[in-house]
Amino acid sequence: MANRRSIQTLTRHLSYLLSPNPSLHSLNSIPPQTLTPALLNSPSTLTTPPKCAHISTKISSFHRHFCSNRPTNSDGDDEDESEGETDYDDDVEGLESNSEPSREYTPEEKEQEAAEIGYKVIGPLQKSDRVFKPYEPVFAVIQIGSHQFKVSNGDSIFTEKLKFCEVNDKLILNKVLLLGSKTQTIIGRPILPDAAVHAVVEEHALDAKVLIFKKKKRKNYRRTRGHRQELTKLRITDIQGVEKPEVVPILKTEKKGAKKVAVAA
Repeated sequence: MANRRSIQTLTRHLSYLLSPNPSLHSLNSIPPQTLTPALLNSPSTLTTPPKCAHISTKISSFHRHFCSNRPTNSDGDDEDESEGETDYDDDVEGLESNSEPSREYTPEEKEQEAAEIGYKVIGPLQKSDRVFKPYEPVFAVIQIGSHQFKVSNGDSIFTEKLKFCEVNDKLILNKVLLLGSKTQTIIGRPILPDAAVHAVVEEHALDAKVLIFKKKKRKNYRRTRGHRQELTKLRITDIQGVEKPEVVPILKTEKKGAKKVAVAA
C-alpha cells in the first residue's frame, strides 16, 4: 500500500517536471540514479520545499491550485447583487431632480422663459398703487404653462410655482385665449394679442401631500413616497381688451305696505 502511494506521488511529481510551464521547473529535481526504494519511502524526498513563495509546500495540493486569490462570489451572490442594484435605482429615482445644482439666469433669459410660460413681471406692488377694483361683469380664459383658467376681476387662482416672481409682484398674463362680456365675445386664434389680464402674487404655498406607493409582488419590494406640489396664488385685478358695460347702481325701492281695510261688523 505504501509503495502504491509513493508511485502515485512520484508520477505526479514527474508530470510537473515534464510540463511546459516554466514556473513548475523551479522545483528541486531528483536525480534518476538516486531513486531507490529506501529513498521513496523516506518523507524528505517528497516534501522538498519549492523556491517559489506562492506555491504550497505540500505536493498533495499542487493539483488543486497554485494561488490563494480565487473568486469567492457564486452565481447566486451575483444575482442578489444585481437585484440590489435595481432596487437602489428605484430608490434614487425621485431624488435625481432635487440633486441638480441651481442655475443662474440672466435678465433676458428670465424674461424669455416667463414669456413662454405666459406671464411678465412688471415690478413690486407699491403702497400708493390702487390696483384692486370693484367687480366687473367681464371674464377671460387665460393659459399659464399647460393649464387654462376662467377668471374674472377679483378672483384668486392657484398655479404651478412661477420661478421669477416674488410675493406682492405685479404680473401681466399675456396668453389670453378668450374674452367675454354681456355685449361681445372675442375668441383668439389661438391667443388675443391686444388682450391682457393683470394679477398680483399673493403667496407661494404647498399643495396637499400626495402619497406614492410602489410594490413588486414576491420580491419583498415596497416603497412609499410623499410629494407636495409647489403653488403660486394669484389675485386677478383687471381685464383689458374688451368693452366693459357700465355698472348701473341699484336703487332700493320702499315697499308700500298693504292697507288694512277695517270691516264694519
